[in-house]
Amino acid sequence: MERWTIYLGAVILCASAGLTASDGPQSGQPNCAPTVDSACEINEKVASMESFRARTEDGDILTTNQGLKISDDSNSLKAGVRGSTLLEDFILREKITHFDHERIPERVVHARGAGAYGFFQVYNSLANITKAKFLQDPKKKTPVFVRFSTVGGFRGSADTVRDVRGFATKFYTEDGNFDIVGNNMPIFFIQDAIKFPDLIHSVKPEPHNEIPQAQSGHDNFYDFITQQPEAAHMLMWVNSDRGIPRSYANMEGFGIHTFRLINEQGVSRFVKFHWKPYLGVHSLTADDAGKLVGKDPDFHRRQLWESIASGAFPEWELGLQIVEAEDEFKFDFDILDPTKLIPEELVPVIRVGRLVLNRNPDNYFAETEQVAFCIANIVPGIDFSDDPLMQGRIFSYLDTQITRLGGPNFQEIPINRPVCPFLKNNQRDGLHRDTINVGQTNYHKNTLNAGLPKEATPAAGFQGFPERIAANIVRARSPSFDDHFSQAILFWTSLSSWEQDHLVDSFTGEMAHCQPAIRERLVRLLLNINESLSNRVALNVGVKIDPMPYHTAPPKPVTPSPALSQRNQSKDTILTRVVAVLVADGVNGQAVAQFKNAIIAAGGNVSIIAPRFGTVTPAEADGALIPVNGTFGTFPSVLFDAVFIPGGASSVALLGKIGAAVHYVQEAFVNLKPIAAAGEGVELLKQVGWTPQDAKPPAGVVINDGNAISNAFTAAFVEAIKQHRFYEREKTSSVPS
Repeated sequence: MERWTIYLGAVILCASAGLTASDGPQSGQPNCAPTVDSACEINEKVASMESFRARTEDGDILTTNQGLKISDDSNSLKAGVRGSTLLEDFILREKITHFDHERIPERVVHARGAGAYGFFQVYNSLANITKAKFLQDPKKKTPVFVRFSTVGGFRGSADTVRDVRGFATKFYTEDGNFDIVGNNMPIFFIQDAIKFPDLIHSVKPEPHNEIPQAQSGHDNFYDFITQQPEAAHMLMWVNSDRGIPRSYANMEGFGIHTFRLINEQGVSRFVKFHWKPYLGVHSLTADDAGKLVGKDPDFHRRQLWESIASGAFPEWELGLQIVEAEDEFKFDFDILDPTKLIPEELVPVIRVGRLVLNRNPDNYFAETEQVAFCIANIVPGIDFSDDPLMQGRIFSYLDTQITRLGGPNFQEIPINRPVCPFLKNNQRDGLHRDTINVGQTNYHKNTLNAGLPKEATPAAGFQGFPERIAANIVRARSPSFDDHFSQAILFWTSLSSWEQDHLVDSFTGEMAHCQPAIRERLVRLLLNINESLSNRVALNVGVKIDPMPYHTAPPKPVTPSPALSQRNQSKDTILTRVVAVLVADGVNGQAVAQFKNAIIAAGGNVSIIAPRFGTVTPAEADGALIPVNGTFGTFPSVLFDAVFIPGGASSVALLGKIGAAVHYVQEAFVNLKPIAAAGEGVELLKQVGWTPQDAKPPAGVVINDGNAISNAFTAAFVEAIKQHRFYEREKTSSVPS
């Protein structure tokens, strides 16, 4: 991505022009007017901070913030070598003062995140439905910055907690910045923005003891949420496997709200934005997710960074669900209700372009932490709808950025600056103003500056959709928003049996941290969705009452939507998947090499895990030493997608005596991961309850009789890895990990 131009201040202009103290102001000139070149000419010469630094001979010399070279950055100025530090040490004061203020308020929500640069490219022109220019030229690559995040936790929380995930995309278009500020779930908890502060207050740590961190399973959240029937649908999504994604690259993204697309003829259509991941939608198991909180709290952030650094660029397709204006009311739900989705079977998702993330940030704070997304950042051809949650977010985001980033000029931070070349307005001054505006006028309209900057023509400028409004001013909600359970029922009935089991387990785990009265209310809420779901949770959490469901608008008949189940997601690649190969001295080195080559050729990665770092000695007398990537303790199985146990009698015998190695296989098995074994390696599988005398291996377990690795064996294991998890093994009695 191109760097943004940062125009230099008057002090730098003076220094660049070589002014002296005797160069006083001339009539009508500023105090530091250049004596040779005009300010504009100098600005052109040093058009960006990068080029200016390149012109500096001593570019690597340590300086103060004002450019003064520092010869000693290890000792403060003192009155004698053992004397007091002097107040006049401006170098010390500048350094300490900056340190004291280098933390900004963290985001109220979405505080913990990771970001990356990339590009978006439309497949074919969409000029027939929108005049947004970045959606019209298939040859154009629009720069983007994407930030992923958890919602509830603080910056210091962990990546793999159960939570909604933010998926925010900033498009740097020729018409200005356009932000899709979405999540990895297509709906939200509430229908009206006035409830948003209460929702977030309830899910944050309880104020009297600041417990629990980054967890929704506590009294305050469920006290609030069980009194909001509208939240039933979203509550199902969060407690499903969607709440613990395998990686950011395995998440769908959604704009949540219904927007408008407007073409050059002024025709408006409704649209919902989707991001469809190239790698498919996959999740962690609850056991994996919980252990990763302690084993690697940066699991998702690390995956994103390392994938981009290795060239395995995460990729999504932009999908649009288009609803013609005349079809706004044809559904049995309101398309402006943010607690509802449009089933893909009713309105197909049209894939119109690709998003590729191909560059990591240079500095986390300057870019990922300071990036400011705002739902109000739209461009000509895209407009809002009357979604009441959206309307509140339009105001809230701007206000939040002003507070968090120190004032009204946060858009001048490089990561937030538009790349379009005509940034001109009459908004001046304020904290952290970088742009040096010249000229006499700072208002519109004026005659003293020839009326500049002038308004764009109606065709070129932003024109909101001229929707007719004729209504009374009320505090009320549309009756079309009243059905709170039909889509929650749709979600439940669309899930596979193992996804339903996980949802029951998640509710059970959440309720373990809540008092009995809260548990009873949740059971009542779930009874509106499915009696079996309600009864199973009630049994697990010890609720023995005759629950009465909420009395709201009766749910409507539903037809299951296959698109809502992860069972039906793409499973055709092992890109970014990592296989742990368990070895010790005496391993069959040739098998390790053959297996590693096969997995890498298929798009995956391999890590050699052994009892110690360094190398292991293969069984072959002339075999090369095998470098070790990690040990059983430092690289646990929860970090990997699959496990392979190669043959070699000495290696397998030693592994069988190491409790951590045995646990490695058990943990992979319990977490439903693909496991492969060859030759003597099959013996280690006895630790998970399978022996060669059984009729066939459990699902996802691939066996090779001999030590030599065959193409058929590696091909079968690659296919197993593509499936991600083998949930039918949950019905198998196994040793807990």
